[in-house]
Amino acid sequence: MSKPACTQDNKYVSLLHDLSYEAANMCVQCGYCLPACPTYESMGNEAHSPRGRINLVKMAAEGKIDLQQDLAEPIDLCLGCRACEVACPVNVPYGQIYEAAREVITLQQKEEQKKPSAGEKVRDQVLNNLFPHQKRLRLLGNATWLYQKTGVNKVAQKMKLVNKVSEPMGQFEKILPPVESPLKRYKFGDVFPAHGTKKMTVAFFPGCIMDAVMSKINRQTIELLQSSGCEVFIPKGQNCCGALHAHQGIMDEAKVLAKSNIEAFEASGADYFINNAGGCGAMLREYDHLFKGDAEWHERAKAFVEKTRDVTEVLFELGPLPFKKEWDGIITYQDSCHLRNVQGVAEQPRELLRSVPGATFVEMEGSDRCCASGGIYNLIHFDESMKILDDKMVKAKETKAQTIVTTNPGCLLQMKLGVERSGLENARALHLVEVLAEACDIQ
Repeated sequence: MSKPACTQDNKYVSLLHDLSYEAANMCVQCGYCLPACPTYESMGNEAHSPRGRINLVKMAAEGKIDLQQDLAEPIDLCLGCRACEVACPVNVPYGQIYEAAREVITLQQKEEQKKPSAGEKVRDQVLNNLFPHQKRLRLLGNATWLYQKTGVNKVAQKMKLVNKVSEPMGQFEKILPPVESPLKRYKFGDVFPAHGTKKMTVAFFPGCIMDAVMSKINRQTIELLQSSGCEVFIPKGQNCCGALHAHQGIMDEAKVLAKSNIEAFEASGADYFINNAGGCGAMLREYDHLFKGDAEWHERAKAFVEKTRDVTEVLFELGPLPFKKEWDGIITYQDSCHLRNVQGVAEQPRELLRSVPGATFVEMEGSDRCCASGGIYNLIHFDESMKILDDKMVKAKETKAQTIVTTNPGCLLQMKLGVERSGLENARALHLVEVLAEACDIQ
């Protein structure tokens, strides 16, 4: 498709045209995506709907509007949940359009040295100096364990010390689950034998947040896989999946991280590559798109994607699990957007919950709708995120569930905050792995 003449003098407009225009042109502006979009529902503005954003991308790619003044904010306020892709009757690849716009906007801001906001500075520090560094993340996790173990967190919360730095961070620090002792941490390179007859060998991806502050859920994941007949290997050399970088338009760093993961898991020789975080899994399953146009890495990425699975898929495939305890009460489920909308995994988590002895599973209205965690969206756009979350908790209350289950660390923290904000005193939010582990008497 030839470019409009107006794009020729602006390299950013030209790049956006190359990366997104053909995909954006697929949109017929039918509006089927509108009811699926949480930001359109909460903000009531066409610019914050999928078709509105796509139209803005098209106009920007034609040089008709300014990338920074007219496109940056609508793209920044998108949760990236990709529910619109599922609703779209003509299969518009919204994720590709969204990330292309992010990439070009970020590139222009960087190269033209536009002054970043305070939130953008924090974002850049975290993405560049923390997430790509496994040892730093573990050090942070161990420090958090000590912070909680010594009771310093209670003093800090009473004095609202974290809130003075960042109100959103203060809110989430308060509901952060207890971090497991560093002495119980698994090691990269470890191999955990299958219990009973070995059915397959799997390589486990522990992730970033999960590895740093939710390592207990990772350990329980390993033990559930073992109890299902899996030999579990944790490859050395793996790194952050790159999802947060890609969603913020930092594509070069996302590719560097992806290459290290592909190399590490290729060497494992495992039957499947397993993760337990919907957002990470979605990124891992789209590594082939990340390397489109790169002949060598695209083929290697395709092979990687073919072996990538969410833990619920494997546990369901190998089931039933060796349950030992009866569950008491009602359970409901909140989909991880990226597990459902990108990976296409929706029924396996529900079937696993229905299989728990004694549990009563009740479907929540709008469980397939985003909870507004959105990676770091709830830190950068806290008020917008809380508006969507509060509505979600109204639906959760209607189920009368004592346990709200999800399958992604960001969603889990969001639901924990939602429980506190809504005053659901007798309810708790858990990762699905925690529920299955408890029912199998895995501590």
